Amino acid sequence: MTAALAPAAPLDVADWRARRRAHEERVDAWLAPHLARRRAGAKHPVEDFLFTYYSHRPAQLRRWHPGAGVVLRGADPAEFGRDYRATAAGLTLDTAAVRARRAESVGWIRTLLAATAGRPAHLGCFGMHEWAMVYRQTQEEVRHNAWPLRLSPAGTAAVVEERGVRCSHFDAYRFFTAPARPLNQLTPTRERQHELEQPGCLHANMDLYRWAYKLSPLVPSELVADAFALAREIRTLDMRASPYDLAALGYPPVRVETPEGRAEYAAAQRGFAERAGTLRARLLAALGDD
Repeated sequence: MTAALAPAAPLDVADWRARRRAHEERVDAWLAPHLARRRAGAKHPVEDFLFTYYSHRPAQLRRWHPGAGVVLRGADPAEFGRDYRATAAGLTLDTAAVRARRAESVGWIRTLLAATAGRPAHLGCFGMHEWAMVYRQTQEEVRHNAWPLRLSPAGTAAVVEERGVRCSHFDAYRFFTAPARPLNQLTPTRERQHELEQPGCLHANMDLYRWAYKLSPLVPSELVADAFALAREIRTLDMRASPYDLAALGYPPVRVETPEGRAEYAAAQRGFAERAGTLRARLLAALGDD
């Protein structure tokens, strides 16, 4: 049985509407460029990733939820949907019903978050997962083939073979080219995700956005947006350290094929791991204790 979180003081109409408006304005700043590109049929390899790779739609990201245990005075149930119920104090999330309906997925996510938080961060991958995704491919074959590679295909392959690959994240590993997979020191699978996920991994930390929105509306939308914001920054490093040349888009490369680039990457990775650790703890706290 999950212990209930301590109830928060009810929010007056002006307070919760101000929170909702601030959330919508924050998200709109991310959505507007993406939606404009989508209407124009244009693509951006960095900025569009979170909207195309993850299943959370723009309208869902924009929609505000206060989180479990929050009471909204003067709120219309029709504005918030089936997961909310009216009480004498105001509108609140029917937390028990949501937890019961999602018990399996909430338990799976909680276990993953706790297991990842309990491990030390490993910072020695130097972004080779992105290089393994284009290993031994031609320019025409690579995923983002509208953008050139910084090195020749042979040069890219040489970096992968020299540095080696130690990727623990299944959803990165599954995009490796067939020749790259045997070069990885690990064999991640979905079944081993709880065993292998570690807090230094850029993709594991980007995925905090996934777990946050999958836990919504149990977690407040501000926390989902915080996870999205961190994921945007991580994606930027991910692609700057990749073999793609995105300088024309304003992304100078982190040259992980050099000692200086690897030091830069590891320092940024360490900072992201610390920030992700805080978000991971907030997600676990929002779920309460078993």
